[in-house]
Amino acid sequence: METPNQDSGRTPAEQSSANELSVADRQINVLRDKLRHIDRQLAAATQNNSKLVSMLEAAKVEILRLKNALDQEGQPPYSFGTVLQLNPKRPPAAGSSGQAATEESVDIFNAGRKMRVGISPLVNINQLAVGQEVLLNEALLVVAGLGYERVGELATLKEMLGTDRALVVGRADEERVIRLSGALLSEKLRVGDALSIDSRTGYALEKVPRSEVENLVLEEVPDITYEDIGGLGPQIEQIRDAVELPFLHPDLYREHGLKAPKGILLYGPPGCGKTLIAKAVANSLAARAAERSGNVDLKSYFLNIKGPELLDKYVGETERHIRLIFARAREKASDGSPVVVFFDEMDSLFRTRGTGISSDVETTIVPQLLSEIDGVERLDNVIVIGASNREDMID
Repeated sequence: METPNQDSGRTPAEQSSANELSVADRQINVLRDKLRHIDRQLAAATQNNSKLVSMLEAAKVEILRLKNALDQEGQPPYSFGTVLQLNPKRPPAAGSSGQAATEESVDIFNAGRKMRVGISPLVNINQLAVGQEVLLNEALLVVAGLGYERVGELATLKEMLGTDRALVVGRADEERVIRLSGALLSEKLRVGDALSIDSRTGYALEKVPRSEVENLVLEEVPDITYEDIGGLGPQIEQIRDAVELPFLHPDLYREHGLKAPKGILLYGPPGCGKTLIAKAVANSLAARAAERSGNVDLKSYFLNIKGPELLDKYVGETERHIRLIFARAREKASDGSPVVVFFDEMDSLFRTRGTGISSDVETTIVPQLLSEIDGVERLDNVIVIGASNREDMID
């Protein structure tokens, strides 16, 4: 028995439309498969593009690094120079011509020569200072300011010559006039300070801290009074008459032709109060000076010199220390403050000349002290006090 045809009831037009729909469905499925395939290819391409971008970025960084390296290798080197003088811009003067005399410039020391060079527009001349190092390009134009040289020869300040020059003593006691760098113009310098100098340019670059003398000199305002010392009434009275009267009544001493003592020597066994008396003298002098001048803030200074530590194995060093100590005393006494220079264990320094066995250092140390005391005699407000257990050994 035959099965009836399902399409037997369709018209030819309907059958044709059905066939076209079937073909369209198959094409849609094919297109969907192609779209999924294209999506997979696009995802793979996107991932590959990301990797390629990362590689290109890394290559770009490497190319820039190599380019900078090549630029640096091909760049001419910079030169160093030291500023000797600043020349700000100024109007032309009579008889002068050319940019060198009117334009902003700097005198520098470079490669053993003194030159006047220009300044880059990016550099402010007010930020430069004498003695400072600067960078110079290939055209010898100042392009950057640096700091100060951190090394140099050591010299001792002997005397200030105005505000920007000084007389120093270097190796082998050679004296030299130098100029102060910009870093030192604002510092308070005093005789005996150690300075680092550049011998090529003649500039002092910085102050070098040296503790060798600072450890030997103890500056303080003593608070000991005569009432703190017991059992030494007659001795204290003699000391006050010898020290305080010339200080309080210098006019009377000059009127009667009397000479004030240059100093006093305190001797006795250990622990008898020699150091206390010296401190009490400084305190009493300060009180009397404040009362006489009407300045209640007037201070006194007690320079405690440790005798044995002042000795030095090098010839001339002990004498130099003594000169620095008295220079410090003159500085402190210049404003009217009483200064007591106290030499403890004086017999260790100033032995009788000619008594040395293995050396004769006392033949130069003692004359140095005597010459300084002669200078102190003409200086107000300074008194020298010595203390010793063996006064028989002192010159």
